[in-house]
Amino acid sequence: MTQPANARDVVRDPAASSGMRLVILGPPGAGKGTQASRIAGRLGVPAISTGDIFRTNIKNGTDLGRQVKDILASGGYVTDDITNRVVDERLGQPDCADGFLLDGYPRTMAQVAALDDILANRNARLDKALELTVDQEAVVQRLLKRAELEERADDTEEVIRERLDIYYRQTAPLASTYAARDLLVQVDGMGEVDEVTDRVVAALGR
Repeated sequence: MTQPANARDVVRDPAASSGMRLVILGPPGAGKGTQASRIAGRLGVPAISTGDIFRTNIKNGTDLGRQVKDILASGGYVTDDITNRVVDERLGQPDCADGFLLDGYPRTMAQVAALDDILANRNARLDKALELTVDQEAVVQRLLKRAELEERADDTEEVIRERLDIYYRQTAPLASTYAARDLLVQVDGMGEVDEVTDRVVAALGR
């Protein structure tokens, strides 16, 4: 599970609002994990990756890990029921009381509704939904390179393209939902990491 940044290591952006509750959207390979960590550090809130939570449980051989291992290996999504419970439990921890940045959740409209309920039960609401937009073919090549460097044998081109197809079918429509709520902030996710971070900070500042 992603741990909160040490307060002494956090360099907050002067223009950043404290206590922000954010979700970050974007296809696999868009750089969500990298940017989530950076932006959460600027805001002084925990970056919470459901993917990291699942991978840690797989590595540790927990009951949850055994439930999701085959699903993730095939490029599919973990069921809403399992994911909602994991997120609800994580957001109930003390470091999330003043804000958070969710990476990898919500991914379906049912999860959007579940997150609404989770926050409502805590008398809270989402502040922004950040979407990183990218070129699909560039992302495929980026993920293939990452799979090679990190020796992720399961990340074949077929699996990667299946993940992208699932994203554009099930998760991309969430952007329209958040746009209708006037919560969506879109940022170009292509380019150097620092450049993208600067764009995100500027966009959130607006």
